[in-house]
Amino acid sequence: MRFYSLIIRNLFRRPARSILTLLALTTAIGSVVGLSGISRGFTKSFSDIYQSHSVDIVVSRQGSADRLSSSVDESYAAEILRIQGVARTAGVLLDTLSLEEEGVYGIPTMGVQPSSWLLEDYQVEGQNDFDLSGLDIKSSPDEEPIEAAGAAMLGIHLADRLELEPGGTFRLFDELYVVSGVFRSPSTWENGSMILPLADLQMLTDRMGSVTYINVVLDQSVSSEAAQSAINRIEKLDPRLLALATEDFVETDTRMQLAGAMAFMTSAVALVIGAISTLNTMLTSVLERTKEIGILRAIGWPARRIVSMILLESCGLALAASILGMLVAYVLTWLLSQAPAAKGILTPAIDGAVLAQGVVLAVVIGLIGAILPAYRAARMLPTEAFRQQS
Repeated sequence: MRFYSLIIRNLFRRPARSILTLLALTTAIGSVVGLSGISRGFTKSFSDIYQSHSVDIVVSRQGSADRLSSSVDESYAAEILRIQGVARTAGVLLDTLSLEEEGVYGIPTMGVQPSSWLLEDYQVEGQNDFDLSGLDIKSSPDEEPIEAAGAAMLGIHLADRLELEPGGTFRLFDELYVVSGVFRSPSTWENGSMILPLADLQMLTDRMGSVTYINVVLDQSVSSEAAQSAINRIEKLDPRLLALATEDFVETDTRMQLAGAMAFMTSAVALVIGAISTLNTMLTSVLERTKEIGILRAIGWPARRIVSMILLESCGLALAASILGMLVAYVLTWLLSQAPAAKGILTPAIDGAVLAQGVVLAVVIGLIGAILPAYRAARMLPTEAFRQQS
């Protein structure tokens, strides 16, 4: 019997035990891949917000642990625009609102100026501003046109969730708002959000004259040194201002860090469980095959060949589990992303790097779980093996 055939036969000798170990490892690898994909997707969704608008610098308030609680005077947008190398600026107010009548809660809401260049970057059905002049506004198909208090733009996922289209209406804080347009963005987070005129959101949230952050776009000809100079000049306007490059702004966001930490901690627990399950399976296998290992040693098998057999059996189980785990993670995260509560907020990013991480971790688990059984098998002498078996 060939060496590798022997390894395969050993794996199928106790199919029930191998299957249970495979399930434990699949759960562990699937958890790692799935949670890593969700965490990366969450970060990518926020990063896409700024990349889709070609934002180079984000200005927020110094010392704000949560970026949503940041408060910057909107007048700084005009002052920053006068700095050399700055092409354009736009203040954005962020908040989370709910539509109680529709039973939809926690809607990310952005407030921007109606004339803001940010609105030009969306693919819009209807108006790409808050102009209602060209819309037939009705609260239902059978009613006469009505007069609304304000206008709003909805991300495509939020519009689908609310079953609204341009000209549709909804109530926000007992005020009637009209959907002036439905927009599509490269960012999943924005596709599940709502955009209001800046003045309206400031009034609704009692934050008059304030924005959460200011987006800054630099001239294309600006070098990295000039960009750093622009950041320094922005912060000199007011010691309370914090200017960060877009990548740094996203990476230092508390929500991104929490998402990454939670994914890591949950994955670590799953990996420990998988490693213990592998150790138990391989150790039991070695104990059951004491006589067989003794015979192999007696006919001349060196210790390293015995070790190789145990390690390859364990790694074979782990690699099979990695494939199953990645498939399960991909399917489950996709199903989760299609759920009404997550659609427009969650898009898992299970890319090649995440899959490679899953395979590497599977091999590591296989090796860790097999080290002790392999060491025990390698030290086993033929005479001792026969004596223990008898």
